[in-house]
Amino acid sequence: MISIGVLTISDSGAKGAREDTSGERIRAMVTQLSEAVLSAGAIIPDEREQIEATLREWSDEKQVNLILTTGGTGLAPRDVTPEATKAVIEREAPGIAEAMRAFSLQQTPFGMLSRGVAGTRGHTLIINLPGSPKAVQECLECILPVLPHAVNLLTEGPREH
Repeated sequence: MISIGVLTISDSGAKGAREDTSGERIRAMVTQLSEAVLSAGAIIPDEREQIEATLREWSDEKQVNLILTTGGTGLAPRDVTPEATKAVIEREAPGIAEAMRAFSLQQTPFGMLSRGVAGTRGHTLIINLPGSPKAVQECLECILPVLPHAVNLLTEGPREH
């Protein structure tokens, strides 16, 4: 069983002024994973302390296996998702973020502006996805095949080869 949390980080979304199409796209795509269960979800503003607190709560208390964030990964002054994530994770998983950026660059030069990170906290994998629904779809398509194995390594440990 893979317990999944989807965290949308958006000032306007948190105020109810914008529909959460990126979060909806993530939820629709992760249900394709076998044994995936959506166990946490929220829309919060671009506030570093609130992002950190939510990631800690979902990892430590709710014991979510996979947290996918959307939004706050660009260059705008309020885009603080990567900084909040780095403050919470214990180990980075740079290959995941690198793969998403490489794939995005094949679609658009704007892919190089994404600052998303990925890493682990305990038995939880946390991945920052962009805020645009199109970019979310592209990035998630790129990494989706490896997510069950990554979560399995975190929760059950390595197996004999």
